[in-house]
Amino acid sequence: MRTDFTFPSADGKTQIHAVKWTPEGQPRYLLQLTHGMVEFIDRYEPFALYLNSLGVLCVGHDHLGHGDSVTDKAEWGYFAEPNPSGVLIEDMHALRVRTQKEYPGLPYFMLGHSMGSYLLRKYLTFHGKGLAGALVLGTGYYPPAVADFGIGLCFSRAAIRGWHYRSRMVTKIAMGGGAYAQFDSDGSHPENSWLTRDTDIVRWFYQQPRCTFRFTLNGYKGLFEAVGFSCRAENAALIPHELPLLLTSGDQDPVGDLGEGVKKVCAMYQAAGLRNVTLKLYPGARHEILNETNREEVWRDMASWMDAQLS
Repeated sequence: MRTDFTFPSADGKTQIHAVKWTPEGQPRYLLQLTHGMVEFIDRYEPFALYLNSLGVLCVGHDHLGHGDSVTDKAEWGYFAEPNPSGVLIEDMHALRVRTQKEYPGLPYFMLGHSMGSYLLRKYLTFHGKGLAGALVLGTGYYPPAVADFGIGLCFSRAAIRGWHYRSRMVTKIAMGGGAYAQFDSDGSHPENSWLTRDTDIVRWFYQQPRCTFRFTLNGYKGLFEAVGFSCRAENAALIPHELPLLLTSGDQDPVGDLGEGVKKVCAMYQAAGLRNVTLKLYPGARHEILNETNREEVWRDMASWMDAQLS
């Protein structure tokens, strides 16, 4: 059963749109879903319904500046000032607190994909205690100095244009070059998309207004904040060392530098003292492994990993 609801954002003015997918009978455990950049929580419904069939309750929300968590479409791609990533993390925590009050005592997992993976990695340094495990999808490693440069660039552009400005230059810097260069990034060649090998999903994605807007400078600032914070070794050491962590991605995902960036993240966490880190790369898969051509395999693997943490 699907239930839509809202709760107040930490920005003090916006109502966050959220969804709960409830299985029949008493849930075995809970999974909170944190979506990526320029998408919305409804895209995770097939995965949530699969988990419902296994007795797992799922919740998730549209981040500020995404989906239905906006006052109007002009706010797509804008978070908050002066601490955009911090506001998003507090919204994630508000949903967790609300859900745990409704279902006290049930094991609680959290999942973050892409931008959501960096937000989750930052979240775990502040609120990681008490979780049964965390699933980090489509993540990567970038030197913190690169993220700091991006933040500085956003400040310099915003001083002239304002934080709502949508900069083609910043977009190109954030989403172009490197491993991205070998893939299609605008839907014109769906068979070579960076998103997934499923061309039907790629075509659908690029027809959706909620998946094709350009981020504001404020949105990019929030993204760079989360990336830079989560890629610092001293911050990785703040995550509870006993927390089970699953790092999983496609080995053809440009966000994770074709798997190499995910391996760096894994090594960073192990060096930081985390004792239960699992790394899983899917051969040939691209960025959205929940929407890949082998997605049923991915779904089963994630359910099995969560079950294993409870056994």
